[in-house]
Amino acid sequence: MLTTEPLPTAFLLTVCGALLALSVLFSRASGRFGIPVALLFLGVGMAAGSDGPGGIDFDNYGFAFRLGTVALVLILFDGGLNTPLSAIHSALRPAAVLATVGVILTAALMGAAAHFLFHFSWTQALLLGAIVSSTDAAAVFSVLRGSGLHLKRRVGTTLELESGLNDPMAVILTTGLTHTLASGKPPGWELATEALVQMVVGTGMGLAIGYGARHLLKRLRLRVAGLYPVMTLALAFLSFGLPTLLHGSGFLAVYIVGILLGNETIRYRTGLLRVHDALAWLSQVLMFLVLGLLVYPRNLVEVAGVGLGMGLILAFVARPIAVLLCLAPFRFPLGEIVYTGWVGLRGAVPIILATFPVLSNTAGSRDIFNIVFFIVVVNGLVPGATVPWVTRKLGLAARVPEPPQAVLEIASTQLLKGELSSFYIGKASAVTGERLADLPFPPGSAAMLLVRGQELLAPKGDTVFQPGDHVYVFGHAEDLPLLRLLFGQQEDE
Repeated sequence: MLTTEPLPTAFLLTVCGALLALSVLFSRASGRFGIPVALLFLGVGMAAGSDGPGGIDFDNYGFAFRLGTVALVLILFDGGLNTPLSAIHSALRPAAVLATVGVILTAALMGAAAHFLFHFSWTQALLLGAIVSSTDAAAVFSVLRGSGLHLKRRVGTTLELESGLNDPMAVILTTGLTHTLASGKPPGWELATEALVQMVVGTGMGLAIGYGARHLLKRLRLRVAGLYPVMTLALAFLSFGLPTLLHGSGFLAVYIVGILLGNETIRYRTGLLRVHDALAWLSQVLMFLVLGLLVYPRNLVEVAGVGLGMGLILAFVARPIAVLLCLAPFRFPLGEIVYTGWVGLRGAVPIILATFPVLSNTAGSRDIFNIVFFIVVVNGLVPGATVPWVTRKLGLAARVPEPPQAVLEIASTQLLKGELSSFYIGKASAVTGERLADLPFPPGSAAMLLVRGQELLAPKGDTVFQPGDHVYVFGHAEDLPLLRLLFGQQEDE
């Protein structure tokens, strides 16, 4: 409820539309001023709240928790759809260690800092540490994919996989410590048992649902293309709901299902990726707006000292030490370890986890919520705003061509024999300076479109390929080896 009186539907939609539009318009400042886009959405929500010019009185933690859960499901599912399976092999083990041992180490270090420096009780200190222990998938995905950054594959995939895999451990620690704080009983071995059960059930159910969904979508034939995203949306919700009902990690399961579907040839794949990308962005905007509405800026002033101190400890001490201990056995170069430790972005997940103790009415829960919010803001400004600069300084930016000004795609509800591939023509490409008519194209293959700067060109026999061109080529699976010899690596690889 936004007020004590029911709001007319038209007014409610007007408010929602205005907030969404402002969030999108202000997101343009993200690249210009180096501010993470998530913080801008939070800022719009705070400005619309009761302490801001918007004056919306919102204090429904239960609604925010439910909305945040749904939003995270959609964000994780979209993140899985866009994670190439080929990149996972080199990053899965270090990411899994970061998502489990790294989360525990971060929670312990943050808990120790809160206890010894700011005089929290041990239970409250460890609860605060557990809440901010995991990196946030929404923040990591938006920074790495939405800011135009192209990282070297292993470090980029490690960060993305960690953010998708580490929520279960943070949830388990937070719920266990919240129960401890509410009941006064110290946690026992049942907490470790619960963590193991959630991981095993989540992984098993994710694999089972993922392979089942692959089989279903390859054979499902719908007359209306718009029903395919409805089916994948249903699969995403089932992937979270069923494992959760069986005491498994729904967040882990939905991410695994997204990965399995994203790496399979399914009907209407191009359209599905586009729809889920839009849903993920909508979820991110709504989630941060609502979480921003929950915060009263006047309450943040009271915890500014603790929040600032804990935020800086997280960025400069706890996260780097945890990452160093986790990645050292995998022989990561020092620069990649430093970078992974620095880009441990926090976002909506810690704020959503901070609603657990509030909903349980535990002592000091409102203060913990405000401190966590402050930590997220500090973390977004200190590591978050410096990500592009640190990437360049450590030499971790991958040299990839600028994306084409136009994209050619085939969206089909049928599984067609043949595929469309895009190639970037560099100075060293075999076809640079060559006429299209002189190239030994495989039978049945053809160049469909040439994107040259702002121009769209129809390739003909006398077309000469130039450095900087993006060319779209149709061919069959057996033709791809020869096409790669001619044009080089495909752009989506």
